[in-house]
Amino acid sequence: MSFDRVCVYCASSRQTDAAYYEAAVTLGRSLAERGATIVYGGGAVGSMGALADAALAAGGKVIGVLPRFMYDLEWGHRRLTELRLVADLHERKRLMIEAVDAIVALPGGSGTLEELMEAITWKRLGLHGHPIVVVNLRGFFDPLVAQLERCIEERFMDPRHRAMWTVVDSAAAVVDAIHEAPPWGPEARRFALV
Repeated sequence: MSFDRVCVYCASSRQTDAAYYEAAVTLGRSLAERGATIVYGGGAVGSMGALADAALAAGGKVIGVLPRFMYDLEWGHRRLTELRLVADLHERKRLMIEAVDAIVALPGGSGTLEELMEAITWKRLGLHGHPIVVVNLRGFFDPLVAQLERCIEERFMDPRHRAMWTVVDSAAAVVDAIHEAPPWGPEARRFALV
């Protein structure tokens, strides 16, 4: 699969282990070197800042999507290719998914988890067919992956829904995972209801 724009969900925390920032740097650089534009939440610090800075340093394009109240709090990255200011978090999430070819989730907090789950839900309903790649660095997403498996085991989801996401252990594996993702079309709506 070819891709030009990649949505990346990641964190703004400045207190996490350095391995998470390093993964963001690796991802930002590898996507920029591939020629992909990154669409992300627009933050300047934490994994968000590391992702954007690495992509920009490698000559890449980075589009931030930031709610106005976060901009007013000076949370926005000031050196992006483009910073889109939006009214609220709902508009931010919609815009981040709308015009991309793939979605990647790095480890993060409640916002990252919410964004990832919404992307999975929208894919289940056939609202998008983008590959979703989960970077399970240090086993961070193990509990979430186990919960999704439990949803399938308890028949809240169909076994075919496992194909909606790909789990990788490192940011270096993301580009290959996007290329190898199985197709997902609107016909998935036929088994959206279990």
